[in-house]
Amino acid sequence: MLKPEEAKAGRYELLFHVDEYYDGLGRNLSDPPFVDQVPVRFTVFDATQHFHVPMICTPWNCTTYRGS
Repeated sequence: MLKPEEAKAGRYELLFHVDEYYDGLGRNLSDPPFVDQVPVRFTVFDATQHFHVPMICTPWNCTTYRGS
C-alpha cells in the first residue's frame, strides 16, 4: 500500500487473493476455486483525497466500492 505522501494521480491495481484468504481460514474450496484472485483497477485523479477500496467477498462472489 502507498503512504499518503507517496500517492500520485494515475492508474492503480489491487489484487485480492480470495482463494488464499479462505484457504487460510480452513474453508474447503472447490478445486479450482470459483473465485481465486480478483484484480480491482481504479484511477486516482486527485491524490490529496482519501481512497479506501474495500472488498466484500464469499468463496463464490465478490464486490468492491470506493469507501468513505
